[in-house]
Amino acid sequence: MKSIEQERQEHRPIRKTVNFVEALAIVVGVIIGSGIFLKPGIVLTHAGSPWMSLLAWVTGGIITLASALSVAEIASAIPKSGGLYTYLGELYGNTVGFLLGWVQTVISYPASVAALAIAFASYSGYFIPMNGFEQKLLAVAILAFILAMNVVSTKYGGVIQTLATVGKLIPIVGIIGFGLFTGSSPGFSGVHGAATGAGFGVAVLGTLWAYDGWIGVTNMAGEIKNPAKTLPKVISIGVIFVICVYVLVNLAIFQILPYDAIVSSKAPGADAAEALFGSGGGMFITVGIIVSVLGALNGYLMTAARVPQAMGEKGEIPFSAVFRKIHPKFQTPANALIFQGVLAVVYIFSGTFDTLTDLLIFVLWIFFTMGVFGVFLLRRNVSSPKGQYRVPLFPVTPLVGIVGGIYILGSTIISSPLQSLIGIGITLIGLPIYSYMKRK
Repeated sequence: MKSIEQERQEHRPIRKTVNFVEALAIVVGVIIGSGIFLKPGIVLTHAGSPWMSLLAWVTGGIITLASALSVAEIASAIPKSGGLYTYLGELYGNTVGFLLGWVQTVISYPASVAALAIAFASYSGYFIPMNGFEQKLLAVAILAFILAMNVVSTKYGGVIQTLATVGKLIPIVGIIGFGLFTGSSPGFSGVHGAATGAGFGVAVLGTLWAYDGWIGVTNMAGEIKNPAKTLPKVISIGVIFVICVYVLVNLAIFQILPYDAIVSSKAPGADAAEALFGSGGGMFITVGIIVSVLGALNGYLMTAARVPQAMGEKGEIPFSAVFRKIHPKFQTPANALIFQGVLAVVYIFSGTFDTLTDLLIFVLWIFFTMGVFGVFLLRRNVSSPKGQYRVPLFPVTPLVGIVGGIYILGSTIISSPLQSLIGIGITLIGLPIYSYMKRK
């Protein structure tokens, strides 16, 4: 039998140990993965010209920023762990919140963690030749290390996030710092394709995937110091910073590489680094990608566990008492972290992570767009205290985010109708579970 003191220790709130810098590192570190190193050529191909490509990156950034500023007001008014799962439950009802938490807990987050672990192992193959099975073993090993650090202390996870974010910016700063002053600008010369409306739209869509991930920091609200003030600041500053970085990296690449070379390259960032720094440039940028992926992996795992932990607090999932439990010594949601890690290992060895994340893109953007629209419901139903953060240029700002979300939904269902329907089906599987837990 457990003593009353043990029960109290296991169920008391987690200590608020995440400071402003660590929260900002989560935002920047999760957004900047490998996309900025790999996407410029794809975006340029669809945009048709360097200037239209830059406009696509700015447009994607504006849509992301508008969404971020809108959700930041909700985060300020509802500073609770669980992020979007919690906000949707508060604004639309528990059923809607549960469905998002269900797909995030069982598929979305652990599959994304698995994909990042495999990406880490794949890029590590640049230095250590490995076969497919060996890559999976390395992926599990790095995942186990990140998991252990986050179980032992949220502070350790925050430190890893901060160091990885600083580390990933080193090659980016190198490309920007040296590339912008080469003076030749071959990427802006030559024959460019004519961008059609559809082509520009696809280009913007490509940038939006590269901007994804910033909302994960809201999952940590219960562990962030002064979340009502900190969350709006780190979300706004983080997204604006990433927009500037993405635009400057693309400008630098256009200064370094010819147009045709950018379009045909699978990794324009690596090619630009090699052109700048010689044969060591490929190694330089690969290290940067590895560190970048490591930061994203840590950020995703850290924020992922807070969803089942928050669902456990509300008793909405099976074994809620296990998931809501806080480790009495480490003061971390250890059980929720381990559960997400184990699911990620299953997805690593099954090789299903990419398929699963692709299936849920449509569904997740439905919930995300509802989250941005939620600021209208918040203002109608909740009176904000004086001095609380409010989204600037309301209602224009959230409308920009909503239009961007609707565009992604429309593009996804047109290009992948069957995949979108399967994603909806997977989501609705959670309804019988919710009904059972509600009755229980």
